[in-house]
Formats: sequence, C-alpha cells, structure tokens
Amino acid sequence: MAAVRDIKAREMIEASDDGAVELAKRHLVQPWPYAGSVGAEARALIAEGDGVYITDAAGKRLIDGPAGMWCINVGHRREELAKVMYDQAMALSYNTPWYTMNAPSAELARRIADAAPGDLSHTFFTTGGSSAVETALRFMQFYNNVRGRPEKKLILSRGGAYHGSTYLSASLNGRPRDRDWMDGADELVVKLSSPDPFRRPKGMDVSAFTDFLVDQFRDAIARVGADRIGAFVGEPVQASGGVIVPPDGYLKRIREICRDNDILYVSDEVVTGFGRLGHVFASGDVFGIDPDMITFAKGVTSGYFPLGGVVISERLLEELRRSNHPDALFGHGLTYTSHPIGCAVALKNLDLLEEGVLAHTREIAPYFQARLKTLEELPLVGEVRGVGLMACIECVADRESKDPLQLDKDVGKRIDAHCHELGLLVRPLINMCVMSPPLIIGREQIDDMVAILREGISRTMDDLRKEGVWRG
Repeated sequence: MAAVRDIKAREMIEASDDGAVELAKRHLVQPWPYAGSVGAEARALIAEGDGVYITDAAGKRLIDGPAGMWCINVGHRREELAKVMYDQAMALSYNTPWYTMNAPSAELARRIADAAPGDLSHTFFTTGGSSAVETALRFMQFYNNVRGRPEKKLILSRGGAYHGSTYLSASLNGRPRDRDWMDGADELVVKLSSPDPFRRPKGMDVSAFTDFLVDQFRDAIARVGADRIGAFVGEPVQASGGVIVPPDGYLKRIREICRDNDILYVSDEVVTGFGRLGHVFASGDVFGIDPDMITFAKGVTSGYFPLGGVVISERLLEELRRSNHPDALFGHGLTYTSHPIGCAVALKNLDLLEEGVLAHTREIAPYFQARLKTLEELPLVGEVRGVGLMACIECVADRESKDPLQLDKDVGKRIDAHCHELGLLVRPLINMCVMSPPLIIGREQIDDMVAILREGISRTMDDLRKEGVWRG
C-alpha cells in the first residue's frame, strides 16, 4: 500500500513541478521578499516528506535540518495526525468561538495547564506564533487598563529577538534587517542587549557579562519608570537570532526583577515549546522560571495545522475578575480561535510527545550537540552553540575579531546550497546555519547531517578562497 502511495505521489510531483514554478512566479507573493523580485520569484519546491526527510521536486531526498520552520517535531507523514484531522473534520470542521465552543479546545487547554509551570492555568488559542505574541501584548494592555494604569504599556525586548510578523509583535524584533524598511510601534518598545555570550565585550567573562545584562535591565527600568513598563517579552533561547542560549541564571534574575517591579514576564516559547528542548515547556523544566504568560505555536501541532496560543496566569485572571470594572470587554479574538481540527491534532501530537518523543529528545540531545561541536575544527566556524535539538553554526572571518562582515553576506546560503546538493536542507541566516531537525532523529541520521555539514562548509571555504573573499 505504501509503495502504491509513493508511486502516486511521484506521478503528481512530476506532473505539477514545472507548472507550480511558473504559477508561483506569476501569482504567488513569497514571505520576506526583496522589492526587486517581489511577486516574481519561485523558491525551492518541496514535494513530500517522510519522517526526518523531505524530497524536492527533482526527487532528491534531504534530511529536513530545520524541521520545516522549527515545527515538524514528530516528523513528516504521521498517519495518526492525518487520521485525527480527517476524523475531526468529519465530526465538526468549525464552530464560531464568539458564542459557541468545542470539546477538543477545552481538553487541550486542560492538558496545557497540566504541563505549564507555576499557576499558568488558562489558554487563549490563536492561529500561530505572531498572533500568540500579539494576544499576550493586547492582554497586558487590557489588564493594565482595567486596573487603572493606562500609562503602564511599554514593552522591554532585546537585540536578536524575533517575536512575529504582526504589527505589534514585529515591533519587538531585534534582528538585523527585520525592521530596515518596515514600520513599527517604536514608541512602545524599549530595546536591550542580546544575551549572547559569544558576542560579549572583549575581555569580559560570562559571569561579568551576566551581571552587565542584569544591570542594564535594572537601569532601563529606573530610567523609564516601572510605572510605565507593562511587560518584558523574551525567548528562553533566541531562536531566529541564531540560537542564543543565555548565560546560566540570567533568566531567573530577570524574572525576579520583573516580579519586584510588577512587570509581566512573557516567555515566548513559540520555538522552544512542545519538545524542542525535551519538555512541553522549557521555561520551568529547563530554565527554572514561572512566567506570567507563555506563548506557543509551531510544535503544538508539529506543523500539521496552524495553531498557537498564550497560557495565562490564574493570578492575572483573578485580579480581572475582582476588579471594579466587571463589564470591561477584552475585545480580542480571531475567526479561527480554538479551531476544533487544530486542537484535536494538538491533542494527538501531545500524546505522541508524551509517549516517547520527549524522552527520546532528552536522550539524543547531548549526542546531537557533541557531534555538531566537532565542526568548530573548521577555520570558518567561530562557534557551534545550542541546547536540546536546536543549534547554530556561526561563521566568522577570523576567530579573534569574530567579524562576520568581512565574509560574503550570503555565506549561510552558500553552505545551504552545497548541503542541498549533498542531501541536507539547512536554514541559512546571513553568516549562520541553524539546525533544528525533527525530534525523532536518530544517531545515524545525526552522523549523516554532521558529515554533510562538514563537507558543505569545506566546499564553501574553497569557494571563498578562490574568490579572494576569505584567506582562512
């Protein structure tokens, strides 16, 4: 049966390949396009997936290094998830969340509450990560309005951060190029330094760097005023910023400062949640913090259906219920809030995670990190860093200056192109390559991944030398 299915899939791919490319060039606007090619480009066409592998339109089988976009946690082609989608669609495909509800969303909210740290007990479901962060920020604004503090709305964010593409969530972003040509609510955001130990000031050890970050946080509150700051939003690990793992103890210290100053701590676990670090949520189990809110998406359905959400502290909801404004309306919702199919898929996905995938991730992660770390033997590689099943290879012109700017700005894309040819899809980020494979990956597949990366980076070094771009 599987062989027949694969033959049919291949026939469909071959029939639609050229047509899809041409249609994309004529009609499809890709995400994050450049003005010179907007609405007129086609990208690498992926035809099918199976486990930790994807197949491109030319029939080449590749390890899915980014797991789609940090999200295919239980792997491609899981029949259990496909069956749940079908069964739920045949039972109830949709209900309006404005004045009705469905059973899968209520059960999923309970399961999430059971896994969340502290008193995070209620979930508002959205369609993805951007809308999850947007919801958390709008809830913060509503919460302070109801409590009679309309001036307490500023948001602390950090360099290297990525929190979404909606207007307010994107205003928090701190990565290069994210905001060069885009508007944002800059008047609402206070930016702080990225907690990146690799980029700490020269001569400063990690302990002193941690103190510097914490002091900067305190200074920002003193300068702006705690009475004007509503929330701090931070990823436990800055994912799209280059897998920035903060120094030990940093997040706990920031959490305490937020608590002392009545600033809501929003932990953005859109990437780290649902298994990427071996737990449903990393905030408590990995970093020992209990935020006021946690945002999530991606891995909650392993990318099989668009779903996200924000888990909210019972304390905050109780304060609203006890306020002097019982008729105040949280005027926020989405057509697809608490979508029954998405919630049903998430429930089955959570079963798969808890029945073995989380344990496997915790067991395999040290091997994954150790094997990737061997790539630091290559002179182009400045650092390999990561935690769980997420890692980044950062390339530099030389290790002394750690300068990426002397390199071709597309060095990551060069490595990805070589790796694609060799059987691996990489996520390139300027001078970095990010790896976050499906959580079901095994040791042999990790070995294959690292071998391909080694060869892809070596070929890139040869290219740069030949072009006179780099002399390493």
